[in-house]
Amino acid sequence: MPQVAITLAEGRTPAQIRELIHEVHAAVLRTVHTRPEYIRVVVHEVPRTHWATGDVTLTEMDAAPTEAAGTGAKEQS
Repeated sequence: MPQVAITLAEGRTPAQIRELIHEVHAAVLRTVHTRPEYIRVVVHEVPRTHWATGDVTLTEMDAAPTEAAGTGAKEQS
């Protein structure tokens, strides 16, 4: 019974999470050749205040000015 655990920072929509689960399930089914009902996919969402890289939380990164000024894009982890 394959079990896949995925950890993401909070911030995705339920539709995005559902699509992720679907795509991971399909990839496992295609590559492991097991029965679909045996595949388990678990998504853990972590608050952005509880996830840090280099002693900077994702919330702090979100609040900092972007390095690529003018893009306005926020990278999700």
